[in-house]
Amino acid sequence: MPDANDERIGFGAALGLGALVLATFVAVTTEVVPVGLLPQLSRAFTVPESVTGLLVTVYAALVAVLALPLTRLTVRLPRKPLLVATIVLYSAGNIVIALAPTFALLCAGRAIGGIAHALFFSLSSAYAAALVPQRLQGRALAIAASGASLGFVLGVPLVTSIGAAVGWRAAFGALAVGGLLAAVVTASALPSRTDSWTSSRGARGRRSALVGAAAVDAIAFFGHYALYTFIARVLLDAKVPEAAIGAALFLFGAGGVLGLWLAGLVIDRRPRAGFLAALLLAAAATAALLVLGAAPAGTLTAATVWVVGFGAIPVFCTAACLRAHALSSDLSAAVNNAASNAGIGLGAAVGGAAFAAAGVPAVIVLAAAAFLVAALLVVALRDAFPVRPPHRA
Repeated sequence: MPDANDERIGFGAALGLGALVLATFVAVTTEVVPVGLLPQLSRAFTVPESVTGLLVTVYAALVAVLALPLTRLTVRLPRKPLLVATIVLYSAGNIVIALAPTFALLCAGRAIGGIAHALFFSLSSAYAAALVPQRLQGRALAIAASGASLGFVLGVPLVTSIGAAVGWRAAFGALAVGGLLAAVVTASALPSRTDSWTSSRGARGRRSALVGAAAVDAIAFFGHYALYTFIARVLLDAKVPEAAIGAALFLFGAGGVLGLWLAGLVIDRRPRAGFLAALLLAAAATAALLVLGAAPAGTLTAATVWVVGFGAIPVFCTAACLRAHALSSDLSAAVNNAASNAGIGLGAAVGGAAFAAAGVPAVIVLAAAAFLVAALLVVALRDAFPVRPPHRA
């Protein structure tokens, strides 16, 4: 049996992972915060909410298109300074948004954030995996991803509440300041990365696994963001007061933390079973909104359970892409990053079209169907989603 110490993450790695948690917190808060402020932004610039939802689409489209080429272009640059630079770029985008006099400049600020995002998650996921031995990769990815969950739990509700109290410009300004502080902490605490992963032998055979993992990633994110982009409208339709949307987002974020914690328990042992359970839970809870969504309590309950399921999904996708060993760790993470954001962008766009045409129920059906399709693919793609991870096979 392995020594218990072999299952522990060292102090230096833990410090680095802590820095990645903080940086990821800022990144995800920046990415998702328009969801909570959608009604305010729509009123401020006199555009329909279905059009304002394109703020999510523009951001995600840039990430999907740029993640792989930017990662290739910067492959010879030092990883740590590049990672810190992406965090500073998030703040620059948020400053532009806070000062934007027109909707076009608001979109420009989001575009700056999208460029930062295209590199950030490609770098941070590979960084987290490189800080620990292979047998602990899943756990390290889950720890780093907890920053994303905290972004949902604390970041988005806090910034949304600031927007409700003193206006959306102040909310984005506060987020910009938080990003600069995170850049300073990350520069101080994150150890330099010296590894240089390369493709495994037999990479051609494993590239099908990477493609399969990326496809499931895109479909799952498509389903989630098709509906989550309009979560403020879902809540308002269920008679949840606008002033309480920040608190509701806090509840959903807590559900995401729970889902991520549950994923961390199984990702290094039974990743396939855990991933299937998360997808099916998200599908069932989303579909339940059709029945329970007419009242605040039913809506909040179903949405929280849905986010518990989704909270586990990203880390399973990231681990599957990295464990395919078809490309270097940075490029595999870039493929994962591009796939998830392609799903986010398409989800927001198609969800917006469904919302404009047939309202919230149509978007709910779209989201539930996407989660079910993703689950079926996990069952079918055994090479991409093995019962046990490679190091335990």
